[in-house]
Amino acid sequence: MDINELIEIVKKKIQSKISVEKISVEDKSFLHKKHKNNAVNKFHLKISIKSKFLKKKKKIESSRQIYKLLEKELKEHIHSVQLNIE
Repeated sequence: MDINELIEIVKKKIQSKISVEKISVEDKSFLHKKHKNNAVNKFHLKISIKSKFLKKKKKIESSRQIYKLLEKELKEHIHSVQLNIE
């Protein structure tokens, strides 16, 4: 899968289930190229979400909700996620 396609899928999945004021998804794979378990077909993403809905929840609950939405992508295309909720 292409990184741009993955970014769009991630945005759409999150926005379809969560009230979001702003969302940004960045490819941070270049920071991990020399890591032992780095794979060409797995990406490192930074997801920044501005959401009053998520902010009302505990951080662990918000994170779980995001990871549940992205379950398929995490198994197949995402190696790691840096999640920032504001």
